[in-house]
Amino acid sequence: MTNRRSMSGMIVPGIELSHSGQASVDASMGRQLISLALELEAYTSRPVDVQHVLAAIILAANNGDLIAGQPLPQPDPAWMRMLASHVESIFQQTGGRVSEDD
Repeated sequence: MTNRRSMSGMIVPGIELSHSGQASVDASMGRQLISLALELEAYTSRPVDVQHVLAAIILAANNGDLIAGQPLPQPDPAWMRMLASHVESIFQQTGGRVSEDD
């Protein structure tokens, strides 16, 4: 079983998480998150949006799959499969809902 920890502060450059669990994303991350969402749809066969990608990145950091504070790596198939596994867990656990507004 993986040891999960709750994070706050910088997840990766451009993404921060407050103690209350609110994520803030710099505008500079927008295109990268959109690109990842489009790519992840092919890996998951799910309707992935930017919120799913953001949640998956936070889950990956909490799980130790990403090093907090380091830039996101260049996507390769292994990294995309790891991120896709977190997207899948979001859909399995919440039906794809990532916020109270969904």
